[in-house]
Amino acid sequence: MTPRPPRKPGPARPRQRRFSTDDTITAEKSISAEKSITAEKHVPARQIDTLREERISASKEAPVALLDREPDAGTVIAFPEPPRRKRRRWWLTAIISAVLLVGGLIAYLVYSPALAVRTLEVQGNQLVPEDQIAAALAPLMGISLTQIGDDDVRALLADFPPIEDVSVAAAPPSTLSVTVVERVPVAILENDGRFVLIDSEGRQLSSVPDREAVALPLIDGGTDAVNSKVFSSIADVLAALPADIRGRLVHASAKSIDSVELKLTDGKTIFWGSAESNNEKVRVVAALLTMKAQDPPVNVYDVSTPSRPVTR
Repeated sequence: MTPRPPRKPGPARPRQRRFSTDDTITAEKSISAEKSITAEKHVPARQIDTLREERISASKEAPVALLDREPDAGTVIAFPEPPRRKRRRWWLTAIISAVLLVGGLIAYLVYSPALAVRTLEVQGNQLVPEDQIAAALAPLMGISLTQIGDDDVRALLADFPPIEDVSVAAAPPSTLSVTVVERVPVAILENDGRFVLIDSEGRQLSSVPDREAVALPLIDGGTDAVNSKVFSSIADVLAALPADIRGRLVHASAKSIDSVELKLTDGKTIFWGSAESNNEKVRVVAALLTMKAQDPPVNVYDVSTPSRPVTR
């Protein structure tokens, strides 16, 4: 046999690729279009093959559109909370908790029976007996200490003339301490066999059974003496005296507003004059009363002019 001449190497055939369904559909559409063009225009077969290869190559290189997917309704992407918002929420929670805690504590202190008044302590009273004060304050028993103020106690003791003011202090868990401030009596008035204590304003404070019960000067004229023209002068002088000197007086009188006289327990007299310059006169009288006994003895201390006191 005559050997075959070797075949000349022809042009390398392009490597075939695997196409997807979309590429196949596109290629079929292209071939159909080419066939319709060839049928209409009678294009040569070689050109048709070239055109077919170009169409297939272009369809492979063209980007493939992704199909739209409906989002998964059950999937939630959680983003981290900003630090500022987290701090603000923490502070808001802390403030609300503190307010609730304080409110609960206040409510407990105000309404808790653990702080109810069970014991009453009274101090500062001399003219009003303690049992009378306790009886007047009986409505406060059982009330929480936090609900009782000075005005509450003051209102209950308003009917006692000697009491000028009060102050209240709580001693938990159940003790109420009441400090009484009484008006100062400066003289005694006699009325129908009773001896009445009065202050510098002529207010009747209380009564005593006999004259010797208190060391205060007696003013003549009974209870009507407070309406006289000279009463204010006498009362001002007595109010200016210290308690130790006032306690040495047995009588106070005046014929006019400029002639106040005070009688001491030892029988000596202090001629005070008017109720002017009382502070200077008090200092002079205090010094004269500390003088040693003289011969002849002194019966009158005249301090009507405090810069030039006279004894006789």
